[in-house]
Amino acid sequence: MMGVGKSTVGKNLAQKLSYNFVDIDRTIESREGSTINLIFKNKSESYFRKLENEISLEKLRKKNTVISLGGGAFLNKSIRREVKNTSVSFWLDVNVSELIKRLKKTKKRPLLYNKNLNITVNKIYLERKKTYSEADYRIKCNFLGPDKIVDKILKLYEKSGN
Repeated sequence: MMGVGKSTVGKNLAQKLSYNFVDIDRTIESREGSTINLIFKNKSESYFRKLENEISLEKLRKKNTVISLGGGAFLNKSIRREVKNTSVSFWLDVNVSELIKRLKKTKKRPLLYNKNLNITVNKIYLERKKTYSEADYRIKCNFLGPDKIVDKILKLYEKSGN
């Protein structure tokens, strides 16, 4: 889900594991030379999702890499299947009221642009929750800082035999 800290946690985790780190959203922005907001606005959400699928599948095939998928990527069946076949996945779960606090000031989230934040975040979270629960592990992050989340992930990752 957007606003949970995937990029921060992913970077820190990759550093601890001495792995590469890939943020899919930043990779898309870099390839397109444009922000996600502008991609949505100028080329459409479906164009963005097609790119997200292509890049995510490409990066998921790499070894020794921590990947921060975009908030909507795991909803894509082919991405989800590839994650399940090649990776250990973690759902960083933050309750909706905390998400709303974190997302209040952002202008970089196209799915929230010009919408009622409370209603929209609740709706997106409820729509995605069932699919997110297909991740290998769920970490409730409400009261945890990035370092504690990384520690939890490392323990679970080591237990998973990878």
